[in-house]
Amino acid sequence: MAIKKIKPMTNGTRNMITSDFSEITRDYPEKSLLAKKDKNAGRNNTGSITVRHRGGGNRQFYRLVDFKRNKDGVKARVESVEYDPNRTARIALLSYSDGAKSYILAPLGIKVGDTIQSGKEGVEIKIGNALKLEDIPVGTIIHNIEINPGRGAQLVRSAGGSAQLMAKEGAYAVIKLSSGELRLIRLECRATIGQVSNIEHRNIRIGKAGKNRHRGWRPTVRGSVMNPNDHPHGGGEGRAPIGRPGPVSPWGKPTLGYKTRDKKNITSKYIINRRK
Repeated sequence: MAIKKIKPMTNGTRNMITSDFSEITRDYPEKSLLAKKDKNAGRNNTGSITVRHRGGGNRQFYRLVDFKRNKDGVKARVESVEYDPNRTARIALLSYSDGAKSYILAPLGIKVGDTIQSGKEGVEIKIGNALKLEDIPVGTIIHNIEINPGRGAQLVRSAGGSAQLMAKEGAYAVIKLSSGELRLIRLECRATIGQVSNIEHRNIRIGKAGKNRHRGWRPTVRGSVMNPNDHPHGGGEGRAPIGRPGPVSPWGKPTLGYKTRDKKNITSKYIINRRK
């Protein structure tokens, strides 16, 4: 999972750094685990734009990734490590001993031919295995963590992500996230041993605007060059300051450091220490 710098033959490749995809073992997906992925260009069911600067992009299929890891007591063999256009991490194709197949997030260090398992009885503490937090030793590096038992993993799923099981107190486990946040999670929730693959993803440089268009991102225009009716920063003769104490969004909400989390959020009681 290394990166490579592209030879500067053109302006687009002058500063481009990309993955070498050396860990990829198969260049086509499992057809039975594909789903249709419709494009909405950032619009909701009423046609209103709710996410700006989206549209176009290459056609993609969604890979059905198993975030629940609840197929207990059945061993699975890693058939391949594949690229997934829908996420930053790599995915691994598993073939279970009962004939079923599924995708999981590929942990760092997993290889074709490895055997992994989920459950409780006879499941080792090794990379790729999924267990409940109550069965994982304190100090273990984990990822793909559930917040609600049985709902499927919602935490630590992006490339290079990891968390650490710090302690167990009563019915809860204390998890330290990569942001520095300490959070309480119920011991019945599942997690996967190891760190998420593709740790060099943060060092990738896109290099050219066209590559962002392929991903479905359209150009972003600065508010200070708009008209006053389009953005609060707009207007003025020539290059003018924004005329406000601090920057705001197109709808007048403060940005750059303004906290939007609800102070009365019901889940705040599970956070011991805020992120850095």
